[in-house]
Amino acid sequence: MNPALRIRLLMELRRSGITDTRVLAAIEKVPRDLFVAEPFADQAWDNAALPIGCGQTISQPLVVGLMTQALELGSRPKVLEIGTGSGYQTAVLAQLSRRVYTLERHKALLTEAEARFRLLRLTNVVAMHGDGMRGWPAQAPFERVIITAAARELPHAIIGQLAVGGVLVTPLDTGPDRQDVVRVRRTESGFETETLFPVRFVPLVPGVPDDAG
Repeated sequence: MNPALRIRLLMELRRSGITDTRVLAAIEKVPRDLFVAEPFADQAWDNAALPIGCGQTISQPLVVGLMTQALELGSRPKVLEIGTGSGYQTAVLAQLSRRVYTLERHKALLTEAEARFRLLRLTNVVAMHGDGMRGWPAQAPFERVIITAAARELPHAIIGQLAVGGVLVTPLDTGPDRQDVVRVRRTESGFETETLFPVRFVPLVPGVPDDAG
């Protein structure tokens, strides 16, 4: 990997609104080229989303950075991630969290991601194959939750697993052909939601696909 490409990406992320130096350091530490399919290896350090199989993508580094920053991970919290995908977002979260519980509905993607976690010795990541719409009730509550697929509305099961004082960050369908990342805070009396920035994610769907075997 050319170090100049990594530096170029970090400079672009700074210019584009990633101000949390801990988030930038986590992105710098995680080797994105490890998470990119071979045909796209030369684009691994570009600020672009790339295909990873099963109709999914590895998110644009800027989106990974902005969503991670929005989680406010300064206290190294316990995190739930819905949508492991390649495992890249998971690996970034692992640098800043006490423990990351990550769910993936595509067994093939999860198997590849777990191999990467072992290679990187990410001992604070726990991964499971299953329906992300259900969350991970056995490990709830979570201080932080991130969803890496867009829902039409906030999933009730997952919202219910957010601790009081916790933060959830997710893309939502907010209009015709529009998605925005929103941040939800759980308070003693309910939930407070704010819209952050526009994105484009694959849809959040229930169940487990036929590739589960």
